[in-house]
Amino acid sequence: PGSWAPDRSYSSADLKEKLDMSRFSVENIRNFSIIAHVDHGKSTLADRLLELTGTIDKTKTNKQVLDKLQVERERGITVKAQTASLFYTWEGKQYLLNLIDTPGHVDFSYEVSRSLSACQGVLLVVDANEVGISLFHILCQFINFDLVNLKFYYNKAFCGINFLDTEVQNHRERICFFFPSDKSQISAKLGTNVESVLQAVIERIPHPNVHRKNPLRALVFDSTFDQYRGVIANVALFDGVVSKGDKVVSAHTKKTYEVNEVGILNPNEQSTQKLYAGQVGYLIAGMKDVTEAQIGDTLYLHKQPVEPLPGFKSAKPMVFAGMYPVDQSEYNNLKSAIEKLTLNDSSVTVHRDSSLALGAGWRLGFLGLLHMEVFNQRLEQEYNASVILTTPTVPYKAVLSSAKLIKEYREKEITIINPAQFPDKSKVTEYLEPVVLGTIITPDEYTGKIMMLCEARRAIQKSMMFIDQNRVMLKYLFPLNEIVVDFYDSLKSLSSGYASFDYEDAGYQTAELVKMDILLNGNTVEELVTVVHKDKAYSVGKVVCERLKDSLPRQLFEIAIQAAIGSKVIARETVKAYRKNVLAKCYGGDITRKMKLLKRQAEGKKKLRKIGNIEVPKEAFIKVLKTQSDK
Repeated sequence: PGSWAPDRSYSSADLKEKLDMSRFSVENIRNFSIIAHVDHGKSTLADRLLELTGTIDKTKTNKQVLDKLQVERERGITVKAQTASLFYTWEGKQYLLNLIDTPGHVDFSYEVSRSLSACQGVLLVVDANEVGISLFHILCQFINFDLVNLKFYYNKAFCGINFLDTEVQNHRERICFFFPSDKSQISAKLGTNVESVLQAVIERIPHPNVHRKNPLRALVFDSTFDQYRGVIANVALFDGVVSKGDKVVSAHTKKTYEVNEVGILNPNEQSTQKLYAGQVGYLIAGMKDVTEAQIGDTLYLHKQPVEPLPGFKSAKPMVFAGMYPVDQSEYNNLKSAIEKLTLNDSSVTVHRDSSLALGAGWRLGFLGLLHMEVFNQRLEQEYNASVILTTPTVPYKAVLSSAKLIKEYREKEITIINPAQFPDKSKVTEYLEPVVLGTIITPDEYTGKIMMLCEARRAIQKSMMFIDQNRVMLKYLFPLNEIVVDFYDSLKSLSSGYASFDYEDAGYQTAELVKMDILLNGNTVEELVTVVHKDKAYSVGKVVCERLKDSLPRQLFEIAIQAAIGSKVIARETVKAYRKNVLAKCYGGDITRKMKLLKRQAEGKKKLRKIGNIEVPKEAFIKVLKTQSDK
């Protein structure tokens, strides 16, 4: 690879002073995102672009510079979309290029859709080794975002592959492609042909269609919370100018704030005198409460009201889980941590919940299982919070049978996110469960095992295609509740880590669902109520009963652990009572003496069982409710 000589008008000394953003006319601004599938090189390409424009120094340690979170470093994936302003001189003109690096995993697609609202075009990066299988999949995922321009690049391109999926060609009318030529083949790792990317961005992505003389109209597309400075809002200016000291009003809350600081992300915060229409940056306006900064909100100048921007559709949760503090004294600290983290990740839905055993807590909705794991990990790492996270459940639907019930619930089809509120079969005509279309790519020697795994999870095969001599692509329609717990781990285990799995929402289908109660000596334990498919009720009930038997401490009386559907018990385990040896002093003598002592002991146990209360310790709940990876 050839060496780069970054041409920049701003030196690092200049950047320490406040930048004059008025130098960049609207015609010299480009706002773009990088989109791609997981592990196709988005963040690596972003690193090369930052080096090429002199935004960061070129060193061997520059790996995923924009992945700032600890969880992103540990997992090697992008979780949060990150913005960076690049200064690039080409043909004698200096351009301001606002780059947004986006996540690739389907669980974080809400991040991507928000980021694209601040852009006029995107770079679609595809791993040349995977081009035949992934390009159409990525395109379908992003085609609904009504992009202005899509520029197409092969990354890792020097592999002798040079073709474009024919199905993608059919979408040429909807999207403006930069079809592959010699320069479209790049290597972000080696830095080969990367400069052609910047030139194509300038030539082919249009400048923002904005007006600086109009009143201020700024869209809040992301925000974070700083305990010293309050809410830091990432904004895209569609009209007007904003500067320090201006009074701005939130269209959502109608509250007025004074702007304390504005600036750009370079990729770290760099304060400026002003921000102008067409530019992307950050704004600090003394918002101290996390509820004041709504993602999708419009900011405008005081006494200069404008029509609010459309904002964003609310995210649709796919997985729900209960979250409780390990110690109830930590409730307020955990509440504050969840509020601050949901400000930064607005796709999480939060509802108050309480449990007799676990105390006060919340039922949280996530876009997927990885999203849930990352949220929990961020709580632990960024806020030092330790929580109990219950087994994830999915949102079921029930179609009500009578007009009286429809009037009571005010709708014919109700959504159930808490298994304890699952309606009885007599009240509904049918139950619906969410389904997803899953795509598995695997070496062909594991195909048989994976097909058996999918069938065991009630999946319906839709297609099977050989990508090349060694790899197979399988498409299955999965019930979502069959994959949210441990499917991915089982798939990786069966395929020695080689199989990949991705899924997308496919609506709802009818299913034979039942509510399974767990009883301890005849009393229902609400926290352990689950909704299962009728065919799997016995196996799931048996597993829960066995876990409880191992977890519950023994008492002076026998404990019957039962799994029941309605009044029918389908599985049972028994925790034996502690038993004093009442015959210890009987060395001999008549058998009736021994029988009398044993009978008296049995009567005492029976009486104890009636009046004794079983307190399920928190450790037992944690063991039973945890992700069932050892099932």
